[in-house]
Amino acid sequence: MIEKDYFLNILEKKIFVKELIVDESKKGPTLIFLHEGLGCTAMWKDFPHKLAENTGLNAFIYDRIGYGKSDLTEEKRDDFYLHNEALKYLPRIIEQTGLKDIILIGHSDGGSIALLYASKYPVRGLVTEAAHVFVEDITIAGIKDAVEIYKNTDLKEKLKKYHGDKTEIVFKDWSEIWLSDPFRAWNIEDCLPGIAHPLLVIQGNDDEYATIKQVDSIVNKTSCSTESAIVPDCKHVPHFQSKDVVLAKITDFVSKLASIE
Repeated sequence: MIEKDYFLNILEKKIFVKELIVDESKKGPTLIFLHEGLGCTAMWKDFPHKLAENTGLNAFIYDRIGYGKSDLTEEKRDDFYLHNEALKYLPRIIEQTGLKDIILIGHSDGGSIALLYASKYPVRGLVTEAAHVFVEDITIAGIKDAVEIYKNTDLKEKLKKYHGDKTEIVFKDWSEIWLSDPFRAWNIEDCLPGIAHPLLVIQGNDDEYATIKQVDSIVNKTSCSTESAIVPDCKHVPHFQSKDVVLAKITDFVSKLASIE
């Protein structure tokens, strides 16, 4: 496997990219990984490598603006920040890289971004892990707990390894928007009927930020072939907490998609 690290210039900001090249002929779809609300490319660890190896497909991973090695943003985060990522930045990234045949793999915020993108643009298929389509009481409680953990443990130092001097802004922007009163009305269920591409929905049965209502909404409101997997004894990060189970499930789903001409 060949790894290539580089930066894209998107709307006058540098975005860090890692490509994993299994097949230099680039036949078949490319896996695009979309990280969580406190995540970045490096925080996926070896999961993209394993999935690329299992499927024989190339992978594309990037740090959203303001995260990881990408530039800081001066934009004020608002209730439409996930829409902006899905409909403003991601299309430009895909256009600039020339990727035409893609499968989205999105975790948490990245899962919501994948749903929003796929409701407007063609994809071969998509996988969501722990995606939100509306805000629940458990979501708010989980983020409040995360704020206390950030204040009282070494979480800040752990995140600083990935986000450096941007860490405080990354955590503050994420937590404050989700805990704001206006954001309680955030809801992207209206985008779901526009998704007509094969979809795999994954969620841990003990997710501290969501109930199974999120999965039910996605499955029932999309107009596509949808599979769901509720992973037992698993919280908000299935690809780490139940890595082998989740890797096998996504490998099977993606391999079937890749075989379709």
